[in-house]
Amino acid sequence: MRQSQLLIPTLREDPADADVISHRLMLRAGLIRQLASGLYTWLPLGLRVLRRIERIIREELDRSGAQEVLMPVVQPAELWQETGRWQKMGPEMLRMQDRHLRDFCMGPTHEEVITDLFRREVRSYRQLPVNFYQIQTKFRDEVRPRFGVMRAREFTMKDGYSFHLDQASFDATYREMHACYSRILTRMDLDFRAVDADTGNIGGDNSHEFHVLAGAGEDTIVYATDGPYAANLEKAVAAPPPSRGNATQALAKVATPGMHTIEAVSQFLGVDAAQTVKTLIVQGEEGLIALVLRGDDELNEVKAGKMPGIAQPLRLADEDKIRATIGCSVGSIGPVNLPVTTFVDREAAALADFVCGANQDGYHLTGVNWGRDVTLADDNVRDLRSVREGDAAPGGQGELRFLKGIEVGHIFQLDTVYSQPMNASVLDADGRSVIAMMGCYGMGVTRLVAAIIEQNHDDMGIRWPAPVAPFDVHIVALNYNKSEAVRSAADRLHDTLTTQGLEVLLDDRDERPGVKFADADLIGIPHRFVIGDRALKDGVVEYKRRRDGFADTPSLEAAPHLLRE
Repeated sequence: MRQSQLLIPTLREDPADADVISHRLMLRAGLIRQLASGLYTWLPLGLRVLRRIERIIREELDRSGAQEVLMPVVQPAELWQETGRWQKMGPEMLRMQDRHLRDFCMGPTHEEVITDLFRREVRSYRQLPVNFYQIQTKFRDEVRPRFGVMRAREFTMKDGYSFHLDQASFDATYREMHACYSRILTRMDLDFRAVDADTGNIGGDNSHEFHVLAGAGEDTIVYATDGPYAANLEKAVAAPPPSRGNATQALAKVATPGMHTIEAVSQFLGVDAAQTVKTLIVQGEEGLIALVLRGDDELNEVKAGKMPGIAQPLRLADEDKIRATIGCSVGSIGPVNLPVTTFVDREAAALADFVCGANQDGYHLTGVNWGRDVTLADDNVRDLRSVREGDAAPGGQGELRFLKGIEVGHIFQLDTVYSQPMNASVLDADGRSVIAMMGCYGMGVTRLVAAIIEQNHDDMGIRWPAPVAPFDVHIVALNYNKSEAVRSAADRLHDTLTTQGLEVLLDDRDERPGVKFADADLIGIPHRFVIGDRALKDGVVEYKRRRDGFADTPSLEAAPHLLRE
């Protein structure tokens, strides 16, 4: 393809409103243009990358046995009302009415639609398991779209859904989808991690996120230095703390006037924050609930939200309710004689001779010990904190370390959250009606483009991995329109490489060499041949590999063989 005939509107300067590298380079390299906030037009170069990514996804999903379907973007409200999500979904779901005043939405996801298809078309256990997927447009009205296509309002997503008769069947498909996603990202030459993830309000034991490692990632990934353990920060756990030591101090009540923070109390009493505990009071379903952590730890809200009896969503209790129930203000609360249900983080439960609030304003207790001063049932000791870098990893796998990642895929168990209210059932071998169990498998296609760039760029521009590059080869012809020798050699190499099945971009524009080289570095095609009169007089062309700068000067005839090698 000739570059003079292709719309590639490159920019020399970084756009002022682009916050991350991928957004800046996608605009500068002419891959996308913004239509409105969170809405982008994909230009020819960007669309070619999208299509290559989609091809890899399709090949691996088809290989796994999944079946491709295509569902409507516009969805009727009735399906969402069956599952109760029409009322639950917030303003991120764009609602509308047709000319007959019937309610519809722009689909942010397709669980209801696929479940409706299943219940209409699948009748018998003999048809299970079944796994459907699509590559389709989604719309979510983000309150603050940012980071270009990484958090846009309209985006392309691969979403898949499987249906099963039992847990064993689901587990087998789940393992295959985990392997499938790993193959997809490996084929794209990406450095990624699959990590244990929280299943949210849906529940179930199966959930993994797939993260492309990049400094611009919004998510924190926790991994073990000496083993395979990896999880996102919401789910990550450290090794259990050492056993609790024996009590060596007597319980004492000390005045701490005006002290309401761990920092102030520990400084005033001359103790390490790690030897104190803090007590947070949250709203429960039937009253208040206390969560006790070591003073230097932070509450993990996802873990805490799973504690029995805690109201959803997790929220701190009202201060007036706290004072009426406990008799003091926040900052003076402690677990001794606390009149509410209490859960204690296991790090806090391992302390002896610790400091805590006295449940009286202006006072704290020192020399506090579990068992002697506070009754602590084993069932009330839980993992409530967020892990810290340097914590011991579980299973003796070294230490925990943090990385930043961009989530590009998520697989998890839906169980019967959608199939039950929509009565998506099949007949089992005994002729009984059984509600199908579901799995869900998502991958962000447009987000992958940004993630690939975040991991593959330098100061000059993009460095595409070969499997997803918009073209395989870039021929930069210097003085193409004035030199017969250059034109003939460039056209010949273009035709030879194209005949060999490669996708070739020929820069035949009437531009200065500096402009051509800058554009070539910016758009980042993996292999580049430069053809100019000076090199041709020496019987060679110049070759450069964009990803690592490797260079060579083969003859025109040997150039195609160089790529094959």
